[in-house]
Amino acid sequence: MALPKIAPYALPTAQELPTPKGPWQLEPKRAALLIHDMQNYFVNAFTPDASPITPATAHISQLAKACRAIGIPVFYTAQNGNQDRRDRGLQADLWGPGMTSAPEHQSIVPELQPEASDFVLVKHRYSAFQRSNLETMMRARGRDQLIVTGIYAHIGCMMTAAEAFQRDIEAFFIADALADFSRDQHDLAINWVAGRCGIPLTTQQALARLGA
Repeated sequence: MALPKIAPYALPTAQELPTPKGPWQLEPKRAALLIHDMQNYFVNAFTPDASPITPATAHISQLAKACRAIGIPVFYTAQNGNQDRRDRGLQADLWGPGMTSAPEHQSIVPELQPEASDFVLVKHRYSAFQRSNLETMMRARGRDQLIVTGIYAHIGCMMTAAEAFQRDIEAFFIADALADFSRDQHDLAINWVAGRCGIPLTTQQALARLGA
């Protein structure tokens, strides 16, 4: 199965967010930002210059700049192209061969290029924690909260939030800094996370809580 061509849809607003089950509050000294899979190969599935991808990318950029300015570490996930079939595992059965190592596939989109102070983790499975040292790097920096942004909301982003919860890391799911195959799947991810493992916020709500 190849990636679908994704039709435009509007991002969720603050008024549309579900009430989370968890009580956690975002704190600048405990937080880290995750920019999940914002590579050309995945982004190119969206209709260009349209919602959700254009405003979501702008919101991620806004969060990244604010986090860097106040000392919050910024992590990226990025898959390597031309992965060996044995390394891709069962994902290859669902998604086919995946991306190549060509820049038009593998590179992170220009609007979100990592800076020297950021950390880029090689991605192997849906969750950013799988086969990576994300948790170790967070703990070494005194971070036990993860701000989740990127694509796709109901796949890797949701799985990362769920695994964060299982590692006693509080997840904050930034609803308008995520994008997905459809609004229905986007909403599914937000509702699932709110009821089980994280706190949905808008970009502006997150910035306000960070004092940025």
